[in-house]
Formats: sequence, C-alpha cells, structure tokens
Amino acid sequence: EELTSFLALTMWRAAGGRGGGGVFESSYRVYPVSFIDKTQLENGDKVILPPSALDRLASLRIDYPMLFQISNPREKKTSHCGVLEFVADEGHAYIPYWMMQNLLLTEGDLVKFRSISLAKGTYVKLRPHTSDFLDISNPKAVLEMTLRNYSCLTKNDTILVNYNNKRYFIDIVETQPGDAITIIETDCEVDFAPPLDYDETQFKAAAAKKTKTEAAAKGAAEGAAGGKGEE
Repeated sequence: EELTSFLALTMWRAAGGRGGGGVFESSYRVYPVSFIDKTQLENGDKVILPPSALDRLASLRIDYPMLFQISNPREKKTSHCGVLEFVADEGHAYIPYWMMQNLLLTEGDLVKFRSISLAKGTYVKLRPHTSDFLDISNPKAVLEMTLRNYSCLTKNDTILVNYNNKRYFIDIVETQPGDAITIIETDCEVDFAPPLDYDETQFKAAAAKKTKTEAAAKGAAEGAAGGKGEE
C-alpha cells in the first residue's frame, strides 16, 4: 500500500502535478503521528493522509506542491500543512502533535482538509517562548534548518523546534505577503521578536552594556592607531 502511494505520487510529480482543476475537501479523524511511529514528523508540518485522498487529488488535478488548509470547525481554528505520504487508514489522518495543540484538537476529532494555493513568503517574524533559545550559538541557523521541513507558515501558530534534545516553542508573529505563506523554494527574510519571557529592563541593560563595550573597544582602537601615528 505504501509503495502504491509512493508510485502514484511520483507519477503525479513527474507529470508536473499541475492543472488547477477543482478543490479537494474532505474530513478525517485525526491522531498524532506518534500513533504510526513517525515521530520525526513533529519537526515539520507534513501530514499523512489515506490513499483515497491521493486518488481524488489526482483526479482534480490539484497543483503541486499539495498544500492544505486544515480547520477545526468546532473551535473555529485554522492552520495550513503539506502532505508527506498517503498511507493512513481510510477516514483517518495523522498530524504533528504541535499542530493538534494549535487547533485545540484531541485524538479522534473530526478535522476538515481543503486544498489551497498560498503565496510565496517574503518575510516572517518569529518569537521564541523562552529566552534560552537565543543562547544557542546560532539560533537563526538552527531555525532556518528547521524551516526546511515546513511547507508553509500560518500567522499566530506556534511551531516546535527540537535542538540538542531540548524542545523550543516559537510563535509565528507575522507573515508576508499574507497571513499564511508557503516557504517552499523561497528566499524568505526571518526576523525575531523579543521572547515571551524576556525582561525589558534586562534587555535595555544588556543593550547599554553592549554599546558601552563597543564604544570602549572603538576608543582603544583609535587610541592605538593615534599612538602609531605619533611614532
């Protein structure tokens, strides 16, 4: 079944995966990806759908890459995702647990999937929940590496970053040019907002200390250059 799904998706990609026929809409009972031993999918936004979904998507000639709006009608919560495989049990879908949390879902809840086209992202502002994320030697590089596993980003979502056996939660504060964007094959500018637990007083003190240190270093350098000139 998994091989059939893979071959069908490969053929669809080889054919260009384009056409823009209709719109795919279907509802599934959702469960976390850990239920099918695919916990690695927690590091991205890819979901697992049943084989019948691929058949319908192909017949509708939905554009590739396949992106979906996923919504919890009961709570009026919406997010967006990509798809990795079509091997779920019929009537079921498996999604990352962080996505279930964003949508206020519990195991077995009914969720609506709708195919969608999103604009390519040009800008995203992110806010770590905790300031220790900024203590990572190169947080921007870690984040850029993580985002390679994502198809799209939705404003007000909270995504998960796993690094060095630690979990960091990151809010999507702003996205441009719209409230949901695709980040596949895009050069998207990434900016940071102060962490949720950041102390503004500490931030100002740290900034003042940095400025003072830089000014002292500049003064020392200019003094050394002046001394050489006098010689």
